[in-house]
Amino acid sequence: MLIRRLEALEKKVETLEKENASLKERLAKYENPKNSRNSSIPPSKDENRPAKNQSLRTPSGKKPGGQKGREGKTLEMKAFPDVVIELQPDYCNNCGASLQDRLSIKGNSRQVVDIPPIKAVYTEYQRFSKICKCGCQNTADFPQRVNAPVSYGENIEALIAYFHARQHLPFARMKETFNNIFGVNISEGGIHYLLNKFGQKTTPVYEIIKQRVQQSYVVGTDETGVKVNGKKHWFWTWQTSKLTFITHSNNRGSETINREFPLGFPQSTLVHDGWKAQLKTTSQNHQSCLAHLQRALNYLDQRYPNDNWGKDFKNLLSRSLKLKDKLELQNREHQLERTSIIQNLDYLLERPPERKNKELYTFYKRMCREKQYLFTFLFLDDVPSDNNASERAIRNVKVKQKISGQFKTEKAAQNFAKIRSVIDTTIKSGLNVLESLNLLAKIHLDLQTD
Repeated sequence: MLIRRLEALEKKVETLEKENASLKERLAKYENPKNSRNSSIPPSKDENRPAKNQSLRTPSGKKPGGQKGREGKTLEMKAFPDVVIELQPDYCNNCGASLQDRLSIKGNSRQVVDIPPIKAVYTEYQRFSKICKCGCQNTADFPQRVNAPVSYGENIEALIAYFHARQHLPFARMKETFNNIFGVNISEGGIHYLLNKFGQKTTPVYEIIKQRVQQSYVVGTDETGVKVNGKKHWFWTWQTSKLTFITHSNNRGSETINREFPLGFPQSTLVHDGWKAQLKTTSQNHQSCLAHLQRALNYLDQRYPNDNWGKDFKNLLSRSLKLKDKLELQNREHQLERTSIIQNLDYLLERPPERKNKELYTFYKRMCREKQYLFTFLFLDDVPSDNNASERAIRNVKVKQKISGQFKTEKAAQNFAKIRSVIDTTIKSGLNVLESLNLLAKIHLDLQTD
C-alpha cells in the first residue's frame, strides 16, 4: 500500500514539474517580450519603447550633430533673379534736397524667394474648317489627347500620381489640395480615373525595371502585409542599388514569385530575411539578412541568459561584419580571418544549445538549414550583409496605408505598386521625381482606362 502511494506521489510530482516548466516557459515570454530592437516587429507595434541598449548600432565615438570639417549649406542668392527692384533714395535725409539728378552708387543686395499665386491655365482648342477649290470641306483634327469637351492635362495627371505615391495623400486631401491651392475642381472619382490612366502609362517602364532587376548581380527582396478591401494582401519588392520593382499579391507564398519571376534569378545573389518562399527561389547565391538574425539573438539572449550558445553566435556575426568593413579578398590576413569565422560556425553548429530552451533550439535548427547563406557577403563583392535596402523599398507601402488607409480594390493596389516602382527607380537614378512623372504622362496618349 505504501509503495503504491509513493508511486502515485512520484507521478504527481513529475506531472507538476512538467506543468511548472511549461508555465515558466510561458511566463518568460511575457517577461522578455519581442519588440523592434530584438526581433522583426515594427516599431509601431511596440507596447513600450524598448531599452536603448538593445540597438544593433555600435558607438561611433562622435558627438551628436554636424561634424567638424563638413561642408555647410545655406540659402544662396540667385545669380540672375527673375525680378529686380531698384531702391533709389529720392531726397537727402539731412537737408531734404532732391537727389533725382545725382549719380547712383550701387550698394549691397538682398533677395526674397517666394512662389507666385498658383492658377490653373485653361487652354481652348478651336477647330476650324476650310473648303477647297475642289469643293471638299476640310476640318482640323483635335490633338490626340484632347478627346473630351473638358479634360485634365498631363501636368495634373502627373501631379496626382506624385501626391498619391510619393506624398501618400488620401483622395479627400488631394481633392482639397487641388481645389484650394490650384483652383481645380476635381472629384475623388476623377482622381481614381486619372490614376488608372497613369498606371497604364507606367506599364512599359515597369516591365523594363522588372527585366533589369532579374538580370542584376545582387537583388534584395522583401514582402509586407497590406489591407485590400478589408482582406489581408501582400506587397512584394525585388530591388537593386539602381532599380526598385514592387508588385501586389493576394498571397505570401511561392505562387507570387513564380508569377513574377518564373525562372528565378539564375545570375544573381538573392538577399532576403530567410522567408521560406525566398529560400526556395532559384538563384546563383543566397544571403540571409544578418540584421534580422542579430535582433532575434537579442531576444533569445534575454529569454535564455544562462545559455551561452546564442551569445557566441551573436559574437560570430559581429566578427563577420567587422571583417567586411576592412575586407580585401586578396589580403592573406583577411582570408585567414574569414576561414576562422567559417570554422567557428561549424564548431557552433556541431554543439547545439540545450533542447529545453525551445526557441533558441529552433533558431539553431534554422541556422543549420541556412548555414551556406550566412556569409556569402564575405566571398562576393557588393553583396550586403543585410536586407535593409529592401525594407526601405517596401516601407512606403506601410506609410501609405497608415496615412490613407486600405486600398479599395486590387487594381488600385497594383497601380500604387507600379507608380511607386517608377518613383523609387527615379530617385535612385538621381532624377527629379515630378519632372519624370510629367514626361511619363505625355507618352502613350492613346491608352484609355476601363
